[in-house]
Order: sequence, then C-alpha cells, then structure tokens
Amino acid sequence: MNDNNTPNDWLFEITPKNKFFSLNLKEVWQYRDLLLLFVKRDVITVYKQTVLGPLWYLIQPLFTSVTFTIIFNNVAGIDTGTVPPFLFNLAGITVWNYFTACLTGTSDTFKANAAIFGKVYFPRIITPLSVVISNLVKFGIQFLIFIGFYIFYYFQGANLGLNGLILFFPILIIIMGILGLGLGMLISAMVTKYRDFSHLIGFGIQLLMYLSAVMYPMSLIKDKLPGYGWLVEYNPLAYIIETARYMLLDVGEISVLGLSYTLVVTIAVFFIGLLVFNKTEKSFIDTV
Repeated sequence: MNDNNTPNDWLFEITPKNKFFSLNLKEVWQYRDLLLLFVKRDVITVYKQTVLGPLWYLIQPLFTSVTFTIIFNNVAGIDTGTVPPFLFNLAGITVWNYFTACLTGTSDTFKANAAIFGKVYFPRIITPLSVVISNLVKFGIQFLIFIGFYIFYYFQGANLGLNGLILFFPILIIIMGILGLGLGMLISAMVTKYRDFSHLIGFGIQLLMYLSAVMYPMSLIKDKLPGYGWLVEYNPLAYIIETARYMLLDVGEISVLGLSYTLVVTIAVFFIGLLVFNKTEKSFIDTV
C-alpha cells in the first residue's frame, strides 16, 4: 500500500456541502427512516422516566389558560366577546405552544447533537425537521383538549361557531412550523459561537408571546395603545394567532394583507435560516 496517498487515491471523501444553499430534499427522502427514528426519539424522550408522562402535554396549556383567564380577563377586564375567556385563551395558547416547541427544539440543534454529527454523516437538516414533525404529536394532543372544552362550552349554551375557513387551519399550522424552524436554525447557528445566547431564548419567547396577541385580540392594542400597535402589527405571529382564533371560534378578524405579510416573512426567515445553517454546518464542530 502506498503511504503517500493523494486525494485522488481515495474512493470516497466525505466533506461538507459546497453549495451555500442546499435543501437536499432528495437526500432527506433517502434518509427518511432516520428522520422517523429521530421523530420517535423526540416523542419518547419528552415523557420517559416522568411520573405523569404525556399528561404534561395537558397540564401546561390548561394551567396557563386558567392563569391568563384570571389575570387578563377577570382582573384586567379584557373582553373576549361571546366566547368564554378560558376557551379564547386556550385556542391562542394551543397554537402558540407549537411555535415555541419548534423554536426551542431546533435552536439547540448543533450543541445537542454534536456527538452524533461528529461521528456519522447524514443530512443535518433532518435533525431540526424531526423536531418540527414530532411536535405535531404534542400539538395534536393539546388540540384534542381544546376540542373537548369547545364541545363542553357548546352544550353549556355558549355562542360558538366554526368559520368556513377552518379547512385551511392545517396550512396555518404548517406556516407556524416553518417559521419556528427557520428561526430555530438561525439561532442554533448563533449558539455554536455565543453560548450565552441560549439563555436569552426563554426570556425572548416570553416577551414575544405578549407581542403575539396570544391572550388578547389584536383590535385591543389598536384601540387602547395606538402608539404601540405597530409592535403587534409587524409581528407575523400575531396574524397567525388571530387567524387561528377566527377559524376556530369565529371571533376577531382576518387580514388578507397581514397573512400575505406573514407568508413572505416566513419564507424569508426559513431561507435565511437555512443559508446560515448550511454555512455553520461546515465548521460548527470546531466551536461547539
């Protein structure tokens, strides 16, 4: 065997992708079994070795909805129209939780999977994708809880009604997942170089929640705080939450212009996040 091997002597050479932008859909499909394995891992590890198991999926939105109802509706007096305040809050929180789960789960991709990335090759995009898909299970469970309370309040005589646009609700959730994926990939690249950035994510999400119309209608900010309404109006998440409540509870309003703006921002954030993610993939192992 010749000890002075040149690069041309090797049959295969595994290197980072040369393309600055590469989604690798074909390669992701080839590794679909690994993607499903990661999805299963993400779902199981959430409640493995816990006392209540999957019940944690139910406790958080219910407890948060009760808290918001007491503070924002009973104390602050925020009006939710004909919809019971608890159901109004539960609808917003259920959709919001899917975004936060996608964002927090993907924002630590490189750091959490450094051991795997350093040993074996597979399309790195599979890891954040698995988080977004696995969180659909959590969202499905919480949405069933919302349906249960919706039926309860309906038979209690509450004035509830589904909007005809409910058929487009899955598309709204996909947009929410893509937005969380794009932001998560962008943040994961930053975390590899700036470790303290991860400590700001939790605080940032809490602040963003108050600017996303989760516990109040968008019209309230326009009426009560017109000088600060732009903080909500320029937030694409607020339009998703407002539209979700409009579809599920037939309250509030739907803005075609706002949804168009949300779609443009979502696509832009996803592609920017993917560009940064692909660039970081080439050298992250040296900084993690």
